[in-house]
Amino acid sequence: MAEAETHMTGAGAPSIKDVAAAAGVSLGTVSNVLNRPEQVSQRTRARVEAAIASLGFVRNESARQLRSGRSRTIAFVVLDGGNPFFTDVARGVQQVADAAGMAVFLCNSGDDPSRQAAYVDLLEEQRVGGMLITPLAGDEERIDLLRQRGMPVIVVDRAGGPGSCSVTVNDLLGGELAVTHLVDGGHRRIAFVGGPIGIGQVADRLRGARETLAQSGKGDLVVLETTALNVAEGRRAGERLAGLPASRRPTAAFCANDLLALGLLQQMVRLGRRVPDDLAIVGYDDIEFASAAAVPLSSVSQPRELLGRTAAELLLSEARDGSTHEHQQVVFAPELVVRSSTM
Repeated sequence: MAEAETHMTGAGAPSIKDVAAAAGVSLGTVSNVLNRPEQVSQRTRARVEAAIASLGFVRNESARQLRSGRSRTIAFVVLDGGNPFFTDVARGVQQVADAAGMAVFLCNSGDDPSRQAAYVDLLEEQRVGGMLITPLAGDEERIDLLRQRGMPVIVVDRAGGPGSCSVTVNDLLGGELAVTHLVDGGHRRIAFVGGPIGIGQVADRLRGARETLAQSGKGDLVVLETTALNVAEGRRAGERLAGLPASRRPTAAFCANDLLALGLLQQMVRLGRRVPDDLAIVGYDDIEFASAAAVPLSSVSQPRELLGRTAAELLLSEARDGSTHEHQQVVFAPELVVRSSTM
């Protein structure tokens, strides 16, 4: 220990100079061992590596990234970190990042524009290698500025324009699948539970439901807008449905996500209502909890991990290829998974 201390250039962590002194080599040789080991003889490399181990030297990766202008980190800014949908998408992102030897910063905007803006600014200051984001409405200009300054940005769970990459699911089709299933089951008064409607995905799911029901000519859609996409709002929607006169009360509900559907289901059980006999319920996302509910939920399934993997692959491609990268707008088709809540 005393021998190692004689090589320390300061009171802090050992530096590359300390390693060079301990190994009896130049700074350039230590740099080559760290960055281009194939250019150093095995004997010299072993001596440098022994000095690194003895001193407990850890390379300053952030400083190296600043000098090179490159980063081994990417970021994913999600709309709602409490929604298992985004957890599953993030898992797909992480799989690609792990394979590429990169780390992922996960940031939760919480559907808050000011928080999202703060995260975006901070991540740009940290010079992350690229950003995946589910943007809030009206934030397109900020994202365009990021791209203009050279930051690769992939829009996740929302369609992007021709000048950018995006990965999403056809939510219009998702709304169509849900309502067609309910109409085919004989339902003529159907509730749409979801909100805020200003969220692009919610608006598309509502539009798909509304257009499908109009084209069928077989019923009416009652829109119950919520303030958030969570279980508590689903329960409150259940109270509102139960309070409607029997002549106007929907016999089925299409929820904009599974958390709302789970809350709605909980409230129906508390009120002694039978699912699906008194109210059939379809959710959206097909998170793990949907199939594990007391009454397993029918749900419009999205390929969550595939969304994340595809988005991360596009991001790494754009970061690697630069101006030669060809932007893609990837749209996956959802599928309806039918369970006991509508059967």
